[in-house]
Amino acid sequence: MYDHDPVAQLVKMANQIGTFFQAQSPDNATLATNAIAAHLKSFWAPRMRVQLIRALDGGTAAQLLPIVASAVRSHRANLLPGGVHEAGETKTQFPQGGGDAG
Repeated sequence: MYDHDPVAQLVKMANQIGTFFQAQSPDNATLATNAIAAHLKSFWAPRMRVQLIRALDGGTAAQLLPIVASAVRSHRANLLPGGVHEAGETKTQFPQGGGDAG
């Protein structure tokens, strides 16, 4: 079932990213969440990021690690295609570079 559920696959991949960056900065959650969000922005296609955000918003990403959920929530505006800015959110700019995924 896991292989056929695209949300479950995204959650699995996001959790792997989160585990890696959390291990790199075990005493600094802010650094870890920033790194997770920067990785998602740089290497995930916009469609994948939107799907993960929708799953988190809709409650279908319950298996998402807390550090990953925090990264997605706190950097939501920058993770959306075009850096869509929603009312009440501050837009975080990531440094240029990384991948070309979006």
